[in-house]
This record gives sequence, structure tokens and C-alpha cells, in this order.
Amino acid sequence: MRLMKKALPAAVGLALGAPTLALAESHNMETELEALKDRIEQLESQLEETKKQQEATEEKVAKATSDSGSGIDVGGAVRVNYSNKDWNDSNDRGGDLKLDTFRFNVDGEIGDVILSGEFRHYDYMDVVHHAWVGYDFNEMWQGQLGINQVPFGVTPYNSHNFYFSSNYYLGLEDDYDAGIKFIRDSGPLNLQFAFYKNDEEPGANDKYSADPISEYGGDGAIRENNTFNGRVAYTLGQGTDFSTELGASVQAGDLSDGSDSVGDHTAYAAHLVGNYKRWNVQLQATDYEYDLDSGADALNFGYFAFNTPVAAEATSYTANVAYSLPVSFGPVSNLTFYNDYSLITDKTGDYEDTMMNVTGMAITAGGVYAYLDYIQGENQPFVGGQIAGNSDESNSLINLNVGYYF
Repeated sequence: MRLMKKALPAAVGLALGAPTLALAESHNMETELEALKDRIEQLESQLEETKKQQEATEEKVAKATSDSGSGIDVGGAVRVNYSNKDWNDSNDRGGDLKLDTFRFNVDGEIGDVILSGEFRHYDYMDVVHHAWVGYDFNEMWQGQLGINQVPFGVTPYNSHNFYFSSNYYLGLEDDYDAGIKFIRDSGPLNLQFAFYKNDEEPGANDKYSADPISEYGGDGAIRENNTFNGRVAYTLGQGTDFSTELGASVQAGDLSDGSDSVGDHTAYAAHLVGNYKRWNVQLQATDYEYDLDSGADALNFGYFAFNTPVAAEATSYTANVAYSLPVSFGPVSNLTFYNDYSLITDKTGDYEDTMMNVTGMAITAGGVYAYLDYIQGENQPFVGGQIAGNSDESNSLINLNVGYYF
């Protein structure tokens, strides 16, 4: 009985405390659930932030990959050459066939910067043909810094054949120098202005472009220095089957021995380029002068690991015509027939006129481009003569150049 009396209050107390414990446990559970919910929200927020960072990183990587790869085109060419010259022993053995050039090109953009470069290997020299960076300031203006093509006369080539015109051997066709150039191309009007510190390889003859390297018969080195170029061209009937480009060019600069001025040089040209359906016509008149303090009437020019004397002053004329014929002969898709004529006259030193006439055909077949030329020349470099020459003989050669361009 006494035991029952003691147990009863305990049982009543236990019964009365049960709701209180239940309420406490319920409150604790709600608190834990709330805390768990807050933790889940934090984890979700962190996960979202991590996802955003990952996407940003992937975007940067993708952009960097795109800029470094897909914006640049890599190409080149391999060319072989056959020639048969009537003035040397190659004519007796039926000519010579050899590797002419291996060429490697890169062109494209990284970001907003334009890149262009070309390296060439010959069996007698390795040269940088051109290498420049550029920027489009707007839709009309572009700047180029580095070794780029000099804006003068008919561009990019004042010829259709493999040997160019005689102007190339005067340093006035497809010439490349080191400096800065600005181009404004707006509809029919094209303006080009340039400043060149010097040629691409001062004083050297193992290079692509023709430039003065010394006084003819003298010991002193000569190089072009601080040269300004300007070219303006306007195309009548642009975008039609009958268009005519009319243009004028000027070049002026200093001649240096590497430390001091030894003279100056100037050149002027007027040109016409006509595109009349399948016909192309190129006409140019050029006057140039290398005025040396010594009064020398000739200079040595260096190019293609070769040097040859050139009259210090003369006038040149070029007249070229070509006809393009689409065909379907197996892989052959186009034939271009041409005749390119050059004359250099009124030379200092009473040197005889230089003449070169090239009759030929260019063949396009997929990635293959070939020139087949018959060349006649008098006092013409690489055709048995020199520009500062007095020969009255005419030499000729047959030349075939086949290149695969990729």
C-alpha cells in the first residue's frame, strides 16, 4: 500500500511531463529542419556560383583556343622549275630541272590584329618574303607594320609571267621593305601611304626584293633609307565587266652607307589596269633616279643571292595583255595566255636599252599552278645580260615552273 502511494505520484509526474518532452523534441526537430534547409540553400548557391565560374572558364578557354587556332590559315607551296637557256651550257644538255621553292605562309587574325607572313627556302638561300601585323581602324582604313609590299605602280604584280617585268629588277615591282603602310580602300578610290626605314635586309643580296647594295665599281655600301611612298588609284566602272584603274605613284628617300647620307633616290609612275571581261591590260610609264653624291652612273643591286649593275637613272615602259579562258580538260580549269613587254631606255652612262618580251601561258589545275614562258631579252638580268650593259645581242630561254599550292 505504501509502495502504491509512492508510485502513484511518480506515474502522475511522468504522465504530466510527457507532453512537455514531446513539445521539446518537436521544437528541436523544427530547428534542425530549418538549419538543414538553410544549409541546402547555401550549398545550392555555392553550386550555382561554381557553375557560373566553370562556364566563364570554359568560355575563356574556348575563346583562347579559337583565337590561337581557327583565325590563322596555314599554307604554302612547292615549286619545281625547268629552264633551257640559249646562252649557256644548259642548252647543249637540254636544260635544267630542279626544285625552285618551298614556301610556308601564315595569314589570319588573332583578336583584332591581322597577321601575314611568308618564309621561302631555295637551294641557295632562305628568306623572309614578308612579315607584318595589321589593324583595321574602320571599314576603309588599314595599317600594316613590318615587312610589307611597297605601294608603287601596278599592284600586286606588273606582269603575268614567272619572270615579272623589267621593273622588278629595278626594285620597282613586287618590292618589300621594312616600315609602316596605311591603306584607304573606299569604293573606286584606293589610297596608300607608307614610310620605310630601310629595305628588308639592308646591304644583302640573299633576299627576295631587288635593292641597291653598293656603288658599281666602288667599295662603299649603299642602302635605301627613310623612304616615303604614295600611291593613288581610281577605278572607272568598278564591279562591272569593263573596269579601268588609273593611278599615279611617287617614291622619295635617302641613300645611306650605313651611317651617313651618300645621296637620294626618287621614282614616279603612271599606270592603267583594264579588266574587260576575259581580257586584262596593264600599262605603266616609270621614271627613276638614284642620285649619288659621287656622281656614279650605276649601282649594284642585290637579290636572289646575286648582284648586278643597274643604271642610276632611266625611264621604263611596260605593256602587258592577257586573256583568261575557262576550260574543262580533266583537272585543268583555266588557261591564261599573255604577252608581257618591258623597255628600259634613256639610261645614264650611255648604256644600251634593256628589252624583255615574255610570251606564255599559265595553267590552273586544282592546287597546281604552272607557267610556261618563252622569254627574249637584251641587257636583261637572268636572260644573259645586265641593265647597265652595252650588248646588242638578244638572248632567249624557255622556262616552265610548276607549283603545288596548299
